[in-house]
Amino acid sequence: MTTDVQEQPGLGSLRELRGVGPKLQEKLERLGLTRVEDLLFHLPLRYQDRTRITPMGSLQHDMEVLVEGTIDYAEIAFRRRRTLLCHVSDGTGSILLRFFHFSNSQKLAMERGRSIRCYGVVRRGPSSLEMVHPEYRVFKEDQEEPLDTALHPVYPATEGLQQKSLSRLIDQAIDRLDRLQDWLPEEILQDAGLPGLKDALLEMHRPDASVSIIDLVEGRNRAQQRLAFEELLAHQLSLGRARLRVRSLSADVLKTEGAMIPAVRQALPFSLTAAQQRVLDEIARDVSVPAPMLRLVQGDVGSGKTVVAAQACLMAIEAGRQAAVMAPTEILAGQHLEKFREWFEPLGLEVAWLSGSMKAAERREMNARIASGEASIIIGTHALFQDEVSFSDLALVVIDEQHRFGVHQRMSLRDKGRSDKHIPHQLIMTATPIPRTLAMTAYADLDLSIIDELPPGRTPVKTVAIADKRRAEVVDRVRHACTEGRQVYWVCTLIEESEALQCEAAEVTATQLADALPEVGIGLVHGRMKSADKEHVMQAFKNGELDLLVATTVIEVGVDVPNASLMIIENAERLGLSQLHQLRGRVGRGSTESSCVLMYHPPLGENGRRRLTAMRETTDGFEIARIDLELRGPGEVLGTRQTGEMQFRIADLLRDQAMVPEVQQAARRLMEQYPDHVQPLITRWLGRAQEYGSIG
Repeated sequence: MTTDVQEQPGLGSLRELRGVGPKLQEKLERLGLTRVEDLLFHLPLRYQDRTRITPMGSLQHDMEVLVEGTIDYAEIAFRRRRTLLCHVSDGTGSILLRFFHFSNSQKLAMERGRSIRCYGVVRRGPSSLEMVHPEYRVFKEDQEEPLDTALHPVYPATEGLQQKSLSRLIDQAIDRLDRLQDWLPEEILQDAGLPGLKDALLEMHRPDASVSIIDLVEGRNRAQQRLAFEELLAHQLSLGRARLRVRSLSADVLKTEGAMIPAVRQALPFSLTAAQQRVLDEIARDVSVPAPMLRLVQGDVGSGKTVVAAQACLMAIEAGRQAAVMAPTEILAGQHLEKFREWFEPLGLEVAWLSGSMKAAERREMNARIASGEASIIIGTHALFQDEVSFSDLALVVIDEQHRFGVHQRMSLRDKGRSDKHIPHQLIMTATPIPRTLAMTAYADLDLSIIDELPPGRTPVKTVAIADKRRAEVVDRVRHACTEGRQVYWVCTLIEESEALQCEAAEVTATQLADALPEVGIGLVHGRMKSADKEHVMQAFKNGELDLLVATTVIEVGVDVPNASLMIIENAERLGLSQLHQLRGRVGRGSTESSCVLMYHPPLGENGRRRLTAMRETTDGFEIARIDLELRGPGEVLGTRQTGEMQFRIADLLRDQAMVPEVQQAARRLMEQYPDHVQPLITRWLGRAQEYGSIG
């Protein structure tokens, strides 16, 4: 019998704890602490070792230590500011304690000959090592002052909430630890070699002196691993339940052996790669059963995802149903429209278009054609899921560059084809490679396909990094390429988030390049232009009417100009690796040898240097994604919309990726053998934000 989470005994309300009134409760809520149980899972940011005294003779700059000695003398110095200086020694060395904010009683307490114990960070002062505003305690020489027996935790705090107050409240929560239910069965803990929940929490809050601070800081401590395992498990369970909910619905069985797919393949000027064929076989298996397909297709830049999506759409069309393809920008959606029309119109299939920039009358007419079923393949932007759009019989939804859309936007389009317990198949594509373990966690509700092979004939792009002081050389290189009849991208980036500033930078750059290269036809594209104007410039560039396209990162995806063989990226050190890789993928799409020039402003920081080195050394998108994950963390790699739906308190997707397969196995076991444990675990870690699953 499944246990209702509402019936689970809790640890009580915060107001039951000593010292918690309305004001303190409000401060705790700012930290997301609303229950006593939350305090137990509010883990320390770091730890201080106050269990041993460090001799002053061994002190070095930047050490954070506990020292004890005798006060030699204290004085008030009047230099740039009034300062209390306390000179302390212990027979092995000495240190100066410096206080800028102090009272007269503090000065009087620091009598010559008294003992003082203080904790702080050692810094190099003008004439000796010193601590600025250390925590300290003055006592008589013969007075017993026991040392701490556990490492001292430092918790995430908020304005008006002191560490001592937090520690006192957490002590009270620890007193109720025996009432906390451990939802992980003993056999799962044994298989994973992990401690029980109560032991893990106690060690995290009050680790004894034998525990390695380095292991705690780096997340290698077994208690930390236990909690990270449970948190990852809760996310897997949430996504798994979302997947089951969708799998319980039905979907159309689609034909995969009609005449249209062979006809399109025969008309293509290239053969499918083995990887493309493998992914199409996986899609065909998915849509041949009356359960909704939920598949994520990852493919590197230029791997041929569009033709896979097109043939998936034909499976719906041949079954007499509709297919919709949604892309995040009009440029990318327009690219798909052009390709689909090229492939499908010879078969007598009309490819419909719907975007926010269409005139009202055009949109009304297109909406009518979609609602009547006259339009069977519809390509567009976010306009596809607006309320006024009604599909006749939507059987397949293809979403490109899925991380650009929020979960609710994707669900809105899916729900356009929903009727009772019947929903469309979903095919989700991304050209941003995601390391497998990260994808297994973030997209556990989706089946994963990878197009890991590039079509033959693609020329590898040569990549160089050049300091921006050599800008004149780069301009000469652009002139040379254009003179030889090739086309060039020049991408402007700024670290500021302001789109206005980025666009202004692009406008200034276009003007400067026009002055330097009067013989070159230059176009400009940026995010603040009207869609029609952007499209006009892009089309002119594609038609070869322009030699050089100056742009912001709006051309990151979706632009296919085989004659473009040179990519210049300004301030390249400011972009993430995956974005640099996407931009580089705009060239090398034809048979001409292509190059990418990464212009940077020295001196380079460590991360900037590593990014540019990685770009020079590899063109493998999955290797680049792996390095990007190390440098920027999962949040940036997945995109803010996705990770906004998937915040971790303890687990770290990069650090803990090795445990993901074991977590998945545990999730399956719990759902099958311990279904009454699932909801309490989800509620503990995700609270009421538990239904973020990427398929709703």
